[in-house]
Amino acid sequence: MLMISKEHTKQIFTMKEAIEAAKLALNMYSAGSCNVPLRVNIDMPKQQGQSLFMPAFVEPLEAAGIKIVSVFPNNIELGKSSVPAQMIVLDGKTGEVCSIIDGTYLTQLRTGAVQGAATDLLARKDAKTAVLIGTGGQAGTQLEAMLNVRELEEVRVYDVNIDRARAFTDQMRNQFADTFHTRIVVAEDLNAALSNADIVTAVTTSPRPVFDGTRIKAGAHINGVGAYTPQMQELPEEIVKRADTIIFDTIEGVLAEAGDIIIPLEKGIINRQDIAGELGQVLLGQIKGREREEDITLFKTVGTAVLDVVTAQMIYRKALEMGVGIEVTI
Repeated sequence: MLMISKEHTKQIFTMKEAIEAAKLALNMYSAGSCNVPLRVNIDMPKQQGQSLFMPAFVEPLEAAGIKIVSVFPNNIELGKSSVPAQMIVLDGKTGEVCSIIDGTYLTQLRTGAVQGAATDLLARKDAKTAVLIGTGGQAGTQLEAMLNVRELEEVRVYDVNIDRARAFTDQMRNQFADTFHTRIVVAEDLNAALSNADIVTAVTTSPRPVFDGTRIKAGAHINGVGAYTPQMQELPEEIVKRADTIIFDTIEGVLAEAGDIIIPLEKGIINRQDIAGELGQVLLGQIKGREREEDITLFKTVGTAVLDVVTAQMIYRKALEMGVGIEVTI
């Protein structure tokens, strides 16, 4: 069994590879070749914690796995992560556990990658300016994904905490200075930053809309990444209404979990006919993505275990090829 840490993954697996893994995963999901049971959520009241078990089997790759994500707020007092996660990879031919991968970074990587896949397929090819809203733990890979799929001239970073935005921006400039030539700047005025943005990515835990939908220009592409419960509504209803094309990572997941879409549907602001379908269907050629340059496209993701399994399987195979990781015999 191969143990693969965050550092191992970063050493061998790039964001470009992760984006291709996301495309492959959603292609196979929409083609119906994956078995994705509903995730199991177990409460642990004594510690005010929860553990979530997210399994999937991807038949074409003969790959299976389960990601275990726990939310234990009291861990902070112990000097530990409040959201520990591990990915268990199974050999689809034998059923044996063949690898355990750091699940926290895997989640960040595949969540950024699925947004990158959507931006690559739906944003205008000539997109030059992007806005990133939110600077939490998922923000770095969200920025990296946008930089990988479009030659952006400028990314404007906004957070409700301006000091946090400045610290994040400084960190990202240093991290990507040798890789990309994009200006990464702090957006003190979000409305001004949005005025001519070609791409807008929101990745927050806000229960309320984080930007003014009337500020979005024709031809823009919007990514809603952060909201993941029926009560959370990161995207403004106005932009959901204005969108010419609405695409999800998985219809089942978004309609069960994303208040960004559930609430406008319940209010009658949009109806099911306004939803074009899944990103995998775009990849399969079953539906169209962007049809006109002036269209507003919107992508909403809540994640799926298929993304974890496919990405983890590719990381595992590459680690074997490159001799990276720690072998453990049980």
